[in-house]
Amino acid sequence: MSETAIDKEAIKQRYREERDKRLRPDGNNQYIEIKNQFGHYLTDPYTPFVEREPKRDHVTFAFIGGGFAGLVTGARLVEQGITDVRIIEKGGDFAGTWYWNRYPGAMCDTAAMIYMPLLEETGHMPTEKYAHAPEILAHCQNIGRQYNLYDNALFHTEVEDLEWDADNHRWIIRTNRGDEFTAQFLGMGTGPLHVPKLPGLDGIEDFKGHSFHTSRWDYDYTGGDDKGALMDKLGDKRVGIIGTGATAVQCVPHLSEACGELFVFQRTPSSVDERNNHEIDPEWFKEIATPGWQKRWLENFTQNQAGGGADEDLVQDGWTDLSRMYRDKMRDLFAAGDMNPKKMMEAMEDVDFEKMEAIRARCNTIVEDQDTAENLKAWYRQLCKRPTFHDEFLQSFNNPNTTLIHTEGKGVERITENGVVVDGTEYELDCIVYASGFEVGTDFARRCGFDPKGRDGKTLSEHWGPGMRTMHGTHVHGFPNMFIVQPTQGAALISNVPHNLTESGQTIAMMVRHAIDNRKQVMEVTQEAEDKWIELLLSGPGRQGGVIGSPDCTPGYYNNEGQARGPGAELFVGYPQGPMAYFKYLEEWRSSGDFEGIEFR
Repeated sequence: MSETAIDKEAIKQRYREERDKRLRPDGNNQYIEIKNQFGHYLTDPYTPFVEREPKRDHVTFAFIGGGFAGLVTGARLVEQGITDVRIIEKGGDFAGTWYWNRYPGAMCDTAAMIYMPLLEETGHMPTEKYAHAPEILAHCQNIGRQYNLYDNALFHTEVEDLEWDADNHRWIIRTNRGDEFTAQFLGMGTGPLHVPKLPGLDGIEDFKGHSFHTSRWDYDYTGGDDKGALMDKLGDKRVGIIGTGATAVQCVPHLSEACGELFVFQRTPSSVDERNNHEIDPEWFKEIATPGWQKRWLENFTQNQAGGGADEDLVQDGWTDLSRMYRDKMRDLFAAGDMNPKKMMEAMEDVDFEKMEAIRARCNTIVEDQDTAENLKAWYRQLCKRPTFHDEFLQSFNNPNTTLIHTEGKGVERITENGVVVDGTEYELDCIVYASGFEVGTDFARRCGFDPKGRDGKTLSEHWGPGMRTMHGTHVHGFPNMFIVQPTQGAALISNVPHNLTESGQTIAMMVRHAIDNRKQVMEVTQEAEDKWIELLLSGPGRQGGVIGSPDCTPGYYNNEGQARGPGAELFVGYPQGPMAYFKYLEEWRSSGDFEGIEFR
């Protein structure tokens, strides 16, 4: 699409109008915390609960969360000879988000070659460019077996209390299973995508039909399975799905295939670009899988997607496509001798307009009913909300049994005993599927269910009252021997979160090995080092892994539902020079053996 064909001012105005339709003063409070009368939405349908005796022992390293963060950190610790590792996980097995997300069609939306951790170490070849959920779950289980992480793991267990015991230099850990054990070192990888939420709709408790959240898919009701078998119990059912984010984009095609009637209730459309998934050729994989291959692929993706200046694009996906277009613009500016900041920002904006116009035009070419096609168009910049990629979602609306209920940004009005009401019209349903996502912007203690008490009994939420303060996003002064595994205040790379986790896991394992070898019981970031890191973060633009922080963005979890983040919002940033520069810095920092800024005693 040529640049002259785009009326940029008209598009900006449309972006603002669509944003304003959806702004709500209640922000994250529009969602219901799942507890009390809604507690049944949290029941684990996948693994039977097994009674056990409470633990009253000591381990070298305890890690909260059995997803990628816990598995990678645990594996790296074992590689360093530290085998006394206990992972505590509220699910019935390893995999974190991939334990819970077994809805039909679930797959990664970043290429499996860079998304699935420890591929080289396990020798696993992804079967597809975008692996489906059963393969990712099986890979996580394989990591657990290979590194013997099952031996000491506690499943169906939630931490309720964490307390630093200064006299004995260890953490006391208490759980909902009556456990009270200690660990010299503590890791936390609870992540943002494990606490499901429900829309706060009037009458939600009144519905007399069946309902469930996508993270607890009820195959007993729907039939089928997570491997793609037809949901044969829905053939005579009227089903409604509330939400059209990444989860709905993946499961709607399967519901459309199976349901008697399917109603898709949409507040804000997702941008849905081509996925072009395909099987991995084993012969090709043999050629590229030379020693160090996954690290090369990880770095190549980050260089391409987050401004690292790569010479080639190994992954070639929708994430890097925008960056490729931007680099082409930059070359044109360079050739014209016009490389000034204003022109560069305009070029970035132009690329985004072109990309989103192409994505919107895709709706018209695929969806037969042009009113429906118009309503499926995303009117915001591509990275305002998490982009999606799919080759069957839009096509589903050509099926006669599938109806898009576009709510003009207002969302569902209310729920009744019999169904869902939108703009005064009631849609009678047998089943409601809540594709309403997970808690992201709520308080740390609410999402995790615990609030670590560090030195002198000060809680982490108290320490972070004025805003998050760490070094590397990992180390917190006043909380010795504690590590947080997550992207913020580090690389802040959100397009491929596992890259953040693998680098953190490697670093933590090397630090623990160093402490043990040097007979040190405690390690803690100094106040000076933490202050200097925060000062560094605030000295630059705080690159967020490529997210365009536009004021025109429609509300969503990327921008705290369009609300101000409150005190310390400026601290939700990353390394000023960008993710790739951060990973290079972190590798040099840990490899030096000095661990500058950390006091060992």
